[in-house]
Amino acid sequence: TAANGIALLCVGRVIAGIGAGIASAIVPVYQAEIAPKEIRGRVVSFQQWAITWGIMIQYFIQYGASFTGGGPHNPHQSTLAFRLPWAIQIIPATILLVCMLFVPYSPRWLAGQDRWDESIRVLANLHGNGDIAHPKVLAQYREIEDALTFEREVGQSTLKTITQPHMLNRVLLTMAIQMWSQLSGMNVMMYYMVYLMQSVGINNLLLTTSIQYILNVALTLPAIFFLDKWGRRPSLLIGAFFMMTFLFIAGGLSAVYGRPNPHTDPFLDAISWVIVDHPTVTRGIVAACYLFVCTFAMTWGPTSWTYPSEIFPAKIRVKAVSLATASNWLWNCALAFAVPTLFWKISWKMYFVFGTFNGLAFIHVFLAVRETKGKTLEEMEEVFASGIPAWRSGVRGSRLDRLQREIAEGVYKVGGNLEGREFEGG
Repeated sequence: TAANGIALLCVGRVIAGIGAGIASAIVPVYQAEIAPKEIRGRVVSFQQWAITWGIMIQYFIQYGASFTGGGPHNPHQSTLAFRLPWAIQIIPATILLVCMLFVPYSPRWLAGQDRWDESIRVLANLHGNGDIAHPKVLAQYREIEDALTFEREVGQSTLKTITQPHMLNRVLLTMAIQMWSQLSGMNVMMYYMVYLMQSVGINNLLLTTSIQYILNVALTLPAIFFLDKWGRRPSLLIGAFFMMTFLFIAGGLSAVYGRPNPHTDPFLDAISWVIVDHPTVTRGIVAACYLFVCTFAMTWGPTSWTYPSEIFPAKIRVKAVSLATASNWLWNCALAFAVPTLFWKISWKMYFVFGTFNGLAFIHVFLAVRETKGKTLEEMEEVFASGIPAWRSGVRGSRLDRLQREIAEGVYKVGGNLEGREFEGG
């Protein structure tokens, strides 16, 4: 905001980028670690919903700021046009910083630091209304204790653990999911919807672009309510299929009814392919683009953040999720550089490029992604070591539920290294 030259501007952007990168890697991990297994997808999906709100609000702020100092077409426009949106970002960052002071530590992190008493108290507050002896709390505590004991008995370094073939496969899987999320074409819509609308002859760019952002916010809500019911795997498969379909429809209509830009309008010089005098086709392409955005919002948007945060053991969870998040930002950056050139050189063919990526994502998900809904974080080893093909994986009950019932019935007792106390359900 206060940059007085390119050097300071770059330094500020690097610092802000580091902060955004850390937050985007840590937030879903924290959400996954504190959420009950029954609503873990819902809790992590709130991150994506918050992101969509941020994108929409910032769009309107940037749009309003663009009119300062004579407007965007004034060659001497004031720097307030970019300083104001950046300055406003300080407000949510400050709110987050203050609120973080009141957020409890993750019970799994506390257990990893041998702060068992604090760990079970956080579990009690999260899952048992403050009751340490609640069967669900004790069952979850025992799951964490057993998993941590096993990790310590194995005694491998983090690097060795993360590079083992079975674990490396998971790391690459989550990196691929984040890659496919970017290659789906969603951020192309977010960044370059103005050009897409111009190419089909839409003049009211504020309205048509605003609708896209509003749909992105509104259609993330179904995932919040239903992701834990319909599951991660169906969400990714259905999303990839329909995104591919809508992109192929938009590309086909553009190819058949479009023509090279004659460059008679200086405001259309940034695009090379236009559709003129075909209002029905224009509406069809706009509808396909909006349906694409809705599909992503309901499926890949929240699921691509949820899945990486829940399939790794505690010892490498943060590092593995960080690699997946890095994949997301790396491909995001690559597209930011590549798409303008692609949009100019291949125009309507770009729809088919990203449609094909979604087709490849569908195949990859079908062959490699296992269902994780309803399982605790500590049960993921069983999910991935079951030997069952990914396309036959599904929910077959949770070990935590059985353990909780046994504790409630007094069949099973949980002893804890918690100030010498023994906890017993019932």
